[in-house]
Amino acid sequence: MPDDKPARPPLSAREMGIMQGFPPPPDKRANLLNWDTGPYNRWSFQNVRAMVPTVDVPRGTGPVIPFASDVQDFSALTFPSVDGAQKTVGQCLTETYTDGFVVIFRGEIVTELYFNDMTPASLHLAQSVSKSVVGTLTGIIHGEGLLDLYAPLVEIVPELASCGYADATLEQVLDMQSGVRFDETYTAKDSDIARVDLAAGWRPSPDPAKRPSLRDIITGLPKIRPHGEKFEYRSIETDLIAWVLERATGQGLADLVSTRIWSRIGAERDAYFTVDQAGSALADGGFNATLRDYARFGTMMLNGGRVGDSQIVPAGWVDAIGQGDPSKFHDPYTWLSVNGAYRQQWWLHDVAEGDFMARGVFGQLIYVNRKHDFMAVKLSTWPDYLNPHFSADTLRALRAIREALSG
Repeated sequence: MPDDKPARPPLSAREMGIMQGFPPPPDKRANLLNWDTGPYNRWSFQNVRAMVPTVDVPRGTGPVIPFASDVQDFSALTFPSVDGAQKTVGQCLTETYTDGFVVIFRGEIVTELYFNDMTPASLHLAQSVSKSVVGTLTGIIHGEGLLDLYAPLVEIVPELASCGYADATLEQVLDMQSGVRFDETYTAKDSDIARVDLAAGWRPSPDPAKRPSLRDIITGLPKIRPHGEKFEYRSIETDLIAWVLERATGQGLADLVSTRIWSRIGAERDAYFTVDQAGSALADGGFNATLRDYARFGTMMLNGGRVGDSQIVPAGWVDAIGQGDPSKFHDPYTWLSVNGAYRQQWWLHDVAEGDFMARGVFGQLIYVNRKHDFMAVKLSTWPDYLNPHFSADTLRALRAIREALSG
């Protein structure tokens, strides 16, 4: 039996007084020192434009593509939690600091929920879900014949000649199998990812005149082992992919996402990226959109890259996401996805099932299971960057919903 005691909902930003008042009290203000950590992220992830510079990703002028719906209540549905207890879907959504949650099954919305004062019109930070948007864009540009996946990257971006990425290929970087050194420790002030936050403008700089750009960081990274040996998660590689795409097309990343994806999926609202001082969009984590527009993007992938009668992403590119190599996937990544892999900027959860995910710190998720015509989006504001138990319980809750729907 599940615990009958309901989980206490985490307080919303409004209930905590964050950014409330004219002006808010000093200790309740989100700023560059605290905005992307709890509890301030409860407000800032829906208000990123109040914190850092951004660039629009226009939706275009086409019609909004509506969803069919058959809304059901799954809140009392139970599943075995990772800690061994029985838990309800409602408890899971509450305990994992959900802001928005939507499930699509066989082309219909079967549940759509908002928390923490989020609304259907709110744009929410994607964090590393952004990587999967950029990976998908790469498949489109490759399908146009503008990219060689196997050429040394220095042939596309000559500025890479003196760094570790010079002889890496786009395929290796898409799968995060380069041999370049990059420290992804989120809580270390001197890590490489901390330098990315500084370059992106997500953190204050002690000397703004000396703030590096995202591409300054890329060109300073060394090679420490042969490319292609194993998967290792490195956020900067998505920013490198964006640089390659921009050079190959002569367009900026925001324009590319707009023209190739956002204006073609029937989005309701413009999206946006955060940008650094050089105007480069933060490809690895700076994308923002509404819950339903993330669902439209996810539904496109669920349908093999199609939207209606239009093939937006080459079908073979989408198929390949489900064909990753588990032999190069290792601890700590196998804790969540035992038979998983990383392919083309997507997390492959189970090679046998073929289900894949876009994931971001603090609990952002797009989950796609083509085998069962099932897709879900969850936007969150966890107190911490990573929480393996939150991730595992979320996937277990999704499986329970999917099995209930499939009968």
